[in-house]
Amino acid sequence: MSIGHTLLGLLESGPRHGYDLKRTFDEKFGQDRPLHYGQVYSTMSRLLKNGLVEVDGVESEGGPERKRYAITDAGITDVSQWLDQPEKPEPYLQSTLYTKVVLALLTGRSASGLLDTQRSEHLRLMRILTDRKRKGDLADQLICDHALFHLEADLRWLELTAARLDQLAKVVTP
Repeated sequence: MSIGHTLLGLLESGPRHGYDLKRTFDEKFGQDRPLHYGQVYSTMSRLLKNGLVEVDGVESEGGPERKRYAITDAGITDVSQWLDQPEKPEPYLQSTLYTKVVLALLTGRSASGLLDTQRSEHLRLMRILTDRKRKGDLADQLICDHALFHLEADLRWLELTAARLDQLAKVVTP
């Protein structure tokens, strides 16, 4: 995810302080990975330097100064271009899981056991996500669906690989 573009998009509804941007980002996108304040402010500093945002005001109200940021026309154009650009599908051709299976075969360990353990972990996470989806709002349901579909694809791969372990062992072992 492009944090800079996401923060720019949030600014399109009006000027905000860094704290407000972080809070809104975390509510909408970061439930599982909230932004750090330093990440927000370093990103805003870069966007300011690149002319995509401007300081709309500074307030102190008895505490430290708080900058209020506003998106510029260049920032709006940048967000529009980013939204119009399709994301590159990730083929996962260098999978850590595949590497572990091959290494297990090469070192005489149980690749089958590794796949079983991984299958159990995927199923455990799928149960958690399914429960979260059941209790969540529409945004949470869509996020969980995305993750669940990827996990289902992984499970299919685990089953296929388990069925082909003997063939794979002949190919990868000397």
